[in-house]
Amino acid sequence: MALEVVQGSDGLAKVILHEPAGSTAEVLLYGGQVISWKNQRREELLFISSKAFRKPPKAIRGGIPVCFPQFGNLGALEQHGFARNKFWSLDPDPAPLPPTNQSSVDLLLKSTDQDTKTWPHSFELRLRVTLSAGKLTLIPRVRNTDSKPFSFTFALRNYLSVSDISEVRVEGLETLDYFDNLNRKERFTEQADAITFDGEIDRAYLNTPTKIAVIDHEKKRTIVLRKEGMPDAVVWNPWDKKAKQLVDLGDEDYQKMLCVDSVAVETPILLKPCEEWKGRQELSIISSSYCSGQLDPLKVLYG
Repeated sequence: MALEVVQGSDGLAKVILHEPAGSTAEVLLYGGQVISWKNQRREELLFISSKAFRKPPKAIRGGIPVCFPQFGNLGALEQHGFARNKFWSLDPDPAPLPPTNQSSVDLLLKSTDQDTKTWPHSFELRLRVTLSAGKLTLIPRVRNTDSKPFSFTFALRNYLSVSDISEVRVEGLETLDYFDNLNRKERFTEQADAITFDGEIDRAYLNTPTKIAVIDHEKKRTIVLRKEGMPDAVVWNPWDKKAKQLVDLGDEDYQKMLCVDSVAVETPILLKPCEEWKGRQELSIISSSYCSGQLDPLKVLYG
């Protein structure tokens, strides 16, 4: 399938993936970050802030940032680690691709002397981004190229585009324990049948199922998140007051976005020398909402 590398209007190099049904994805070499995923009707499925910084070394708010070797502020490093602030390269020796009708790019980030000053470990971080009809798949891999073990936390932070956050619900996280980052990281159990939104939310759900559904009633579509190797999930929306405090987020942007992240955070991943960790995330789009009566939620979540 076609692989197109172009220079964006912001001066950042990006790979554009195409697939026969007409959907596209754009991946920046800066941060290894997916910044666009459009369906065959050219509708954007990911959110990018209207005030996003586009100049390194600032992180770009939106799309799917890669958070490594630290998620959030749970450690000594900068927020969400440094992988999202580095220039990646095309992987010169990628793993074989399956012979299917897909379009993929393989990216590579290797530790540098500068990295080891702040995080004293040698590593290789690979990311395969694959576009197929109705699906966007990300496969991250971390290899320990050091002579000693290291541990890390990791996340794929999915900024999803929604019609109106008050019309969105998330299913698949009911009855689970979560840490509430707005309440001193205290541990609670989710009591609601589905998560709906009427204010700021910042929760890390633990030991989540492999499928989570984000239902957008107004757009009559559902995005299903499937994940492996990242057992936790973070749900985040800043709402109005926090949005005004974030210099790289428009005041009203919170209404059109929702983060549902694939995360390994409660138990850090430990790698011995030469060991490799592999994760997988698949986002798929279903052009119907549960309320339309055309979609069985149990089939989506458990089928």
